[in-house]
Amino acid sequence: MRGTNQSVSEFLLLGLSRQPQQQRLLFLLFLIMYLATVLGNLLIILAISTDSRLHTPMYFFLSNLSLVDICFSSTTVPKMLANHILGMQTISFSGCLSQMYFVFMFVDMDNFLLAVMAYDRFVAVCHPLHYTTKMTHRLCVLLVAGSWVIANLNALLHTLLMARLSFCADNAIPHFFCDVTPLLRLSCSDTHLNELMILTEGALIMIIPFVCILASYIHITCAVLRVPSARGRWKAFSTCSCHLAVVSLFYGTIIAVYFNPSSSHSAEKDTAATVLYTVVTPMLNPFIYSLRNRDLKGALRKAVGCRTFSL
Repeated sequence: MRGTNQSVSEFLLLGLSRQPQQQRLLFLLFLIMYLATVLGNLLIILAISTDSRLHTPMYFFLSNLSLVDICFSSTTVPKMLANHILGMQTISFSGCLSQMYFVFMFVDMDNFLLAVMAYDRFVAVCHPLHYTTKMTHRLCVLLVAGSWVIANLNALLHTLLMARLSFCADNAIPHFFCDVTPLLRLSCSDTHLNELMILTEGALIMIIPFVCILASYIHITCAVLRVPSARGRWKAFSTCSCHLAVVSLFYGTIIAVYFNPSSSHSAEKDTAATVLYTVVTPMLNPFIYSLRNRDLKGALRKAVGCRTFSL
C-alpha cells in the first residue's frame, strides 16, 4: 500500500502526554481499561456461547459486538502500552496504514451492530407476535455478514486513498494511534479527495445507521408509553437510556472528530474525543448490556461458577 513517491518510512506516535509522571498514570489507566474491556467482553461471549437459552438474535448480535470491541481496543491500546514499556514511539508506514484500516473497520462494525441491535429491539417490542418470523437465523447472519463486507470495503477505500498521499518531512503524529485526521494534516499532497470522501461516503456510513437507531428507539418509546404498568415503563426506559447514552457517546465523539470543519479541530480535543470512542465505549458496552439483564447475569454466574454478578 506504500506509494512510490513516499519519502517517510515511519511515523512517531507522540501519545497523550510528554510528561513522564502523566505518562505513567496514563499507562496504568489504559492498561486497566484495556484489561476490563477484554475480560468483560470475553465473559459475555463465554456466557452466550455456553448457555443455550441465549442463542437468540439479540445475544447473537451482542456476542458479535463484544468480539468487535475486543478487536477494536486491541488495534490501538497494546501498541501504545508497548511503546511506553519499550521507550519508543515509532510505527512503520505500512503498520500505520494497517492500524488505520482496522480502526476504520471496527468503528464501522460498531456502528452497524448498534443499528442492528436497535432494530432487533424494535421488532421485539413493537411486533412481538411476528418476532420469530421476522428475525430469522438467516436474516441475522446476513445482517452481520453484510456489515463485515461493507466495513471492510469502506476501510479499504480510505486506506488506499491515504496510501496515495506523500509525506515529505514531518512524521510526528500528536496521537496515540494512526488516525486519519492527523495523518491528513501531515501530508504534503492534495488531500481534498480524502476529505471529500470522509464528508460524503463516510458520513453516509455513519448517518444512516444512526438515523435507524433513533427511529427504532422513538418507536420503542411510543410502545413503552402504552404499557399500563408504571414499573414496566420505568424498567424499559432505564434500560433504553443506558443504551442511548452509549450510542450518544459513540456517535457524538465521532462527529466531533471527523465531520466538523477543520478550523474547529485541535490535536488535544481530537485525541480526547477519540479516547472516548476507541477505549471507553468498548469498555462500557459489556456493563451496559449485561448489568440490567437477568438472563445474561445468570449465564455469566453459571459460566464462571460464582455469584459475582448477583445483585
